[in-house]
Amino acid sequence: MIAFSFFLTLQHAHAEENLWIYTTGTDTRPQGSTELKISNVTRIGKKSGHYRFNDIRPEIEYGITDRLTVGASVLFFDHNYKVNADNGPGPMVDTQAEHGGSFNDTQYGGYEVEIKYNVLSPYKDPFGLSLGLGYERRNRYRLDGAQIHQYSIVPKIYLQKNFLDDTLVFAFTGKMEFEKRSSPGVKEDEIAFDLSLGGSYRVAPKWFVGLEYRYQADYLCPEVDGKCDDEDNVGLERSRLSLSDLKIGSRHQYGSYFGPTVHYAEKQWWATAGLLVQIKGGGSPYADVRSGRNWDEHERYHLGLALGYEF
Repeated sequence: MIAFSFFLTLQHAHAEENLWIYTTGTDTRPQGSTELKISNVTRIGKKSGHYRFNDIRPEIEYGITDRLTVGASVLFFDHNYKVNADNGPGPMVDTQAEHGGSFNDTQYGGYEVEIKYNVLSPYKDPFGLSLGLGYERRNRYRLDGAQIHQYSIVPKIYLQKNFLDDTLVFAFTGKMEFEKRSSPGVKEDEIAFDLSLGGSYRVAPKWFVGLEYRYQADYLCPEVDGKCDDEDNVGLERSRLSLSDLKIGSRHQYGSYFGPTVHYAEKQWWATAGLLVQIKGGGSPYADVRSGRNWDEHERYHLGLALGYEF
């Protein structure tokens, strides 16, 4: 019985083995263990022009207890795009079109720290449940690489259900982001939802193949020269982040993605890859929405790769 319990501990010691690109299971790291991870999601293609953005994140996680994990990551943003001022991909036109319409640079984007606490285990309880909280500071805008000041508080929930002796795994990750962002002429409060759902099946020892769905939406009233568009009577409302006045504003944009993932794990290291395609998008009259897709905040494809080493 002791040997069997030890085997289970080893089997599930690969805490935070990401079977998908955006979805994360409920596992936390064993007490005293550390994981180093580097991930990159390459976001490719707008409605017109050329666009590629690499969201690169080295990360470290540490198990304070078997249930509580802390982590920190650094953000590097690598942009390479060319826009058309008459029919370009959304926000990039405003910041880059007058400079020749192109931008190619790798920049420090900011950092994120987070904690994750496991409430229920998918291996011992009817389902897995973990709760998390993150703080993110950004110096660069994700879309175009422009300089910004952005602070985010991000509550998170993780759900997981295993079937067939942990051969088939389903997981859900929900994030609600409370963001304050400022740049020259712009000061915005934003509430964003990032929801992802993944299913993965162990097709062979060490190999999982799966599918993933992601939905992301921003709720805010875009500001231009310090003015919110709701003052122009177009029906948009601000999000408000004051403790005495918390309000979700208008849904300015949204996008949905779907695609396959593959995961491989050895005893101390693992790798995950996936390709998600934007299948639907929309937004307010001020969002760039064409052909049923959103093109200012979202892209055609998200190609993800993550590598992790545990010790």
